[in-house]
Amino acid sequence: MGSYGNEFLELEEVDGVRMVWNVWPRSRLEAAKCVVPFGVVVTPAKETANLQVVEYDPVPCKSCGGILNPYAMVDFASKVWTCPFCMARNHFPAHYQGISEASVPAELFPQCSTIEYSLPRPGAVSPPAYLFIIDTCVAEDELKACTTAVAQAMTMIPEYALVGLVTFGTHVYVHELGFQEFPKTYVFKGSKEYSPGAIQEQLGLLHARQQQHPGQAGQVQGKKGSFLMPMGECEFVLSAALEDLQCDAFPAVAGQRPSRCTGTALQVATALMGGSLPNGGAAARMLLMLGGPCTEGSGKVVDKDLTEPIRSHKDLAKDSAHHYRKAKAYYDGIATQLVMQGHTLDVYACALDQVGLAEMKTAVEATGGITIQTDTFTNPVFKQSLKRMFIPPGEDEHLSMHSNATMEAFCSKDIKICGALGPASGVEKKSSLISDTVVGLGGTTTWKLCSLEPGTSMAVVFDIVAPHSSSDSMAQNQFFLQFVTRYLHENGSMRCRVTTVTRRWVDGSHVGDLIQGFDQECAAVLVARLASYKMEVEEDFDATRWLDRSLIRLASRFGDYRKDEPESFQLQPQLAYYPQFMFHFRRSPFVQVFGQSPDETAYSRIMLNREVVSEATLMLQPVLYAYSFNSQAPEPVLLDVTSVTPDRILLLDAYFYVVVFHGSTVAQWRKAGYQNQPEHAAFKSLLDAPQSEASSIIRRRFPTPRFTDCDQNGSQARFLLAKLNPSATYNSTAAVSSEVIMTDDVSLQVFTEHLKKLAVQS
Repeated sequence: MGSYGNEFLELEEVDGVRMVWNVWPRSRLEAAKCVVPFGVVVTPAKETANLQVVEYDPVPCKSCGGILNPYAMVDFASKVWTCPFCMARNHFPAHYQGISEASVPAELFPQCSTIEYSLPRPGAVSPPAYLFIIDTCVAEDELKACTTAVAQAMTMIPEYALVGLVTFGTHVYVHELGFQEFPKTYVFKGSKEYSPGAIQEQLGLLHARQQQHPGQAGQVQGKKGSFLMPMGECEFVLSAALEDLQCDAFPAVAGQRPSRCTGTALQVATALMGGSLPNGGAAARMLLMLGGPCTEGSGKVVDKDLTEPIRSHKDLAKDSAHHYRKAKAYYDGIATQLVMQGHTLDVYACALDQVGLAEMKTAVEATGGITIQTDTFTNPVFKQSLKRMFIPPGEDEHLSMHSNATMEAFCSKDIKICGALGPASGVEKKSSLISDTVVGLGGTTTWKLCSLEPGTSMAVVFDIVAPHSSSDSMAQNQFFLQFVTRYLHENGSMRCRVTTVTRRWVDGSHVGDLIQGFDQECAAVLVARLASYKMEVEEDFDATRWLDRSLIRLASRFGDYRKDEPESFQLQPQLAYYPQFMFHFRRSPFVQVFGQSPDETAYSRIMLNREVVSEATLMLQPVLYAYSFNSQAPEPVLLDVTSVTPDRILLLDAYFYVVVFHGSTVAQWRKAGYQNQPEHAAFKSLLDAPQSEASSIIRRRFPTPRFTDCDQNGSQARFLLAKLNPSATYNSTAAVSSEVIMTDDVSLQVFTEHLKKLAVQS
C-alpha cells in the first residue's frame, strides 16, 4: 500500500481509530464535494500495547458530558479546565485540587489520548452464562457430532459459569439441570406463540423475578437454579442429557420437511434468560445450533411441503416470499427483547439448505452475536469455531469477550452525528449533536453493544454542518472527536474507555490537502458497509450504479487530468488503489447476489459490518501470494489471472476461505511423489510453506475460515478463479495466459479505461 498508508496504521495502533478523511473541509458545501462520507471506524476494545488503566472515575464536562482528555485547556491557577467540544469551563473535583503543571493526572498526558478507567461495581460479580439451544430435527450422525462438539467445548467452561440446555424439534424442551434424581424437562408446544411472562410463569421464574430488588446483583433466586446452574454443580446431569439426546420424536413425513420450531425455541430461551439473570448484569450468550429452516410456529420461513422452495433473492426482490416479512418482524421482536436484557445470540448454521439466517440477521447483529455458516455439524469449521469460544484467558487464541457495552460519541462545534453501522443497536437519547441526515443506526449519539470483542468495530458517520467557513472556525484550526465506551470486562470489572482524537480543518478548495489525508482502505470499507445497508433498506436500490457514480464523481474531483483527454488522467498514490477496491467489491457476493442464497448474503454482510478495516479489506479484495523456486519468501502478486503459472503455488486469503492452489506442473510433481525423495527436499519445503501459512491464518482468525487445497484445472480451482481479475478470458485478445477465465465480466483494465473516459468529460 506504500509508506503513506503506514501513518494511518500507526494512529490506529494507538487509538483504535481509522478515519476516511484525516483532514476535514470547514463547510457543508465543500464536504458534499468530497463524495465519500466523513466516517470513522472505531475499534472500542482494541488491545493496544501502551493502554493506561487507572483505578478512579473519569471527570465529565458539566455541559456536554464529554470526558476530560489531553486536549482540554487547563488553568492550573484557578483549577479549571475548558472542554474542547463545547468550550464550557469546568472546575476540577475536590480530589484533583493538588494538580499542578508538575503533577497532572494520567488522562492529561499527551500519550494518553486513549485511556481506560476501571470503575467500582456495586454488589457481587455475576458469573457468565451460556444457554445451548440444540436442534434435534437432524440426522442421527449430525446430532451426535453436534452434541460431541458441545460436550468438548463444555470441558473448557469454568466451574463457576452458569450453563443451561434447551432442545427443540416439533416442540421445545427446557431441561431442568438441578433435578439430579432423573431427567426432567418442561415442554412448550412448537406451534403456539407465548408471551415472555407466560413462559416465565410456567417455568416458575416469574415469582422469583418479582421478589428480586431492583439493581440486585447475581441471579434471580428460587427456581432459576434448576435451569441455569454453575458448571461445577451440573456437569454430570448436563453430560447425561447430551449423551441421551435423541432425534426429534416426530419424524418428517415423506415429501415434507421436518417440523422445526426455531422461533418458539428462541422465544422460550430469551424469556428463560430474562427471568434467570439481571438485565445487563452479566455476560450472557445463547448459542443456537441450527440444522435447517423453521417450518413450525412463529418465525416460520418456509412451509413443510417440499414442493415449496425456500425463498431466494429473486423472491425477496419481487416480494413473493410469503413468510419473510412476518418472520423478520418476529425475530426483530426477539432482538429488541435480547438488547433490553443485554444478552447475545450466536447462530451456528450447519446445513446444506438455508436455515433462515436472513430473517434472524437483526437478532444476531443488534446483540453483537457471532455467526458460523457451514454445511454440516461434522465440518471442522463448526467444531474449531465453537471450541475457540471457550478457550480460557491466558492461552493462545483466547477471544476476550466483553459484554453490555455502550458507546457514546462527542464532537466539536459544526459537526453532527448521522449514525453508525455496526453490530449494535441505537439507544434513544436526545442530543444537539444529532444530524438531520440519518445513516444506519441514526437519531442518537449512543449505541449499545451486548457483546464486544477486541476485533469488533463500529463505523460512525459524521456531517459537517457549517454553511461556510466562519472566522470562528478559521481561528480554531483543530476539531475533536471523542468515543466513550463503558463495558463489562470479561474479568467481571466495569470499564470505561475514553478515546479522544484530533484532526485539522482545511480550506476545502485546496484539493491537495484533502488528498493527503485520504485513507483509501478505510474509505472502501465504509462505502461497502453503506452500500450493503442501502441494499437491505432501500427498495430498487441499484448498488452497482450507485458505486459507479460515486467513483466517477470522486475521480473527477480529485484526479489530475486535462479536460476530454482520458490518457492524461492520473490519481495520486493516496487514491490509486480505491478504484481497484471498488472494482472487486462490485464483483463480490456483497453486490452480485446472483447464485447466492439470502442466508449466505446475510452472513457475509454481518461479518463485513463488524470486522476491523484490515480484515474487511480482505473481504473486498483478497490478497494473493506466490511461492516458487525463484524466490526465497512468498511474494505478493496481482489478483489477476496472469498470476497463475504452472510452476508456482498460489495462496489466496479471501477472509471467508483460504485457498492453496498448485500450478499444473507443481501438481504433477507432487502426484509423482518427488517431495518424498531426499534429493528433492527443496520441493518438499516449497509444498509445505503455503500449507504452514494457511494454517497460521486459520488459527488466528475467528470464525474459522474454510480451507481449500486444489490444483490447476481441478474443480475446486473455481474458489481462486472467481476472485481473479479476468484479464484473459475466452474472448479476449490479451497476451497468452496459462489460465483463461470463462466469463463475460469486464477486466480491471477495461473498467479503469471507462472510469478515465467518464471522469475527464467536460
